[in-house]
Amino acid sequence: MRVLFFGLFLAFAGLATADVRDAQFESIDGGVLNLSDWEGQPILVVNTASQCAFTGQYEALQDLYDTYRDDGLIVLAVPSNDFRQELDSADEVRAFCEITFGLDLPMADITRIKGPSAHPFYRALKAEAGFVPAWNFNKVLISTDGAVAGTWGSRTTPIAAAIRRAIEAELFRE
Repeated sequence: MRVLFFGLFLAFAGLATADVRDAQFESIDGGVLNLSDWEGQPILVVNTASQCAFTGQYEALQDLYDTYRDDGLIVLAVPSNDFRQELDSADEVRAFCEITFGLDLPMADITRIKGPSAHPFYRALKAEAGFVPAWNFNKVLISTDGAVAGTWGSRTTPIAAAIRRAIEAELFRE
């Protein structure tokens, strides 16, 4: 009975059939970013914050995107204030990232990433891979077939060999 109740609870909460590739994010530029629009492409999703000691990783995220975008890589920045290190508004975040780092990669609006009100992507990520960002600039690679291909913490830079190898394995499959 408990198992049935828990299963019904998960189905009602949208978690039983949740898939990370089904996620939609509000875009920082307006509109919606649908991960399903990038079907067949690897997506590196990174929860970011503009006032964090790891904020310099924005430059590496843009470098990674510039290196592999023509091959199909999507890098999605997901600003979050869950660790209280994000600017007050999406307009401030967008301006900061464009002016300071020249970012032109896709970026979500400020998003909850943990706790009971976490975005559906992060709830699905927890259900599928048991991964919850422990801090800003955690990285999640979604494979070309929609599965979680890897997760990395804040201290692993976006251009680390482990991340590049995982991305190249997705991009250059034979």
